[in-house]
Amino acid sequence: MSHAYLWVKAFHLIFVASWFAGLFYLPRLFVNLAMVPADSHAERERLLLMARKLYRFCSFLMVPALLLGLWLWLGFGVGKGPGNGWLHAKLALVVVVIGYHHMCRALLRDFEQMANKRSHRWFRVFNEVTVLLFIAIVLLVVVKPF
Repeated sequence: MSHAYLWVKAFHLIFVASWFAGLFYLPRLFVNLAMVPADSHAERERLLLMARKLYRFCSFLMVPALLLGLWLWLGFGVGKGPGNGWLHAKLALVVVVIGYHHMCRALLRDFEQMANKRSHRWFRVFNEVTVLLFIAIVLLVVVKPF
């Protein structure tokens, strides 16, 4: 293993963990937004500001996480060869995470336009999806079950 590989891997993990941290918290803001009374404009605007900033920050973190992952795969050959079905499963889950990330933007837009139709309970369940995705991705990468 080269030092370059270890550096790329370390920064990939840092950016992935940071991206997911934002995705863990953003839907929690949606839970709070869904619970804001209609007459509480200041609270709603404060939460919207926080959600907008967090979404932008998550988007910034997503880009190097994905680029570094591509570098590991294409530049260092991680997951190439026989017995690497785990990588295909991981990549499929990464596509789901990217979709989840973009769905968060659509949900944020609904709150901005006062068009949210979902309850705080729905957002509580939605919030747990990233935890399950993170667990599945980590297990695939570490255990490499197939």
